[in-house]
Amino acid sequence: MTTELIRRSLTEAFTPELLEIIDNSAAHAGHAGARSGGGHYHVTIVAKAFDGKSLVQRHQLIYQALGDLMKQEIHALGINALSPSEKD
Repeated sequence: MTTELIRRSLTEAFTPELLEIIDNSAAHAGHAGARSGGGHYHVTIVAKAFDGKSLVQRHQLIYQALGDLMKQEIHALGINALSPSEKD
């Protein structure tokens, strides 16, 4: 369910050319964040919105797009954010 919420939020915010979400939560069973309900995810996203943006700015845009999901549903998030010219 959280994977779909992440997909919806990022698609609405960025209209990405590529969006891959990997749920690594099962590998972290028993971890403090997992016990409180937060999952571990890795996102690869390619979008024009990242053109000319620094790595920090790209991450900030993603955190902003995910909003409240970062407070409860997502405990850890790996991000690979690329502009279209960087994907090849």
